[in-house]
Amino acid sequence: MGVTAINVRNQFRGHIKEIIRGSVLSEVDVQTPNGIVTSVITTRSIDELDLKVGTEVVALVKSTEVSIARL
Repeated sequence: MGVTAINVRNQFRGHIKEIIRGSVLSEVDVQTPNGIVTSVITTRSIDELDLKVGTEVVALVKSTEVSIARL
């Protein structure tokens, strides 16, 4: 079964650049045409999705809050 529709508007297609595995949580860097998107997900999810460096993925970003800091 594939995804036919989704309500998440911020979608970034890319390839996994790096995975830093932890015992429970892991960090996944996704290289997109506009830069790197980093996600922290469970290590179990990495294994269940069979994620590896080079895997093509879509990073879906949904947030109820976006903070802005003045530089």
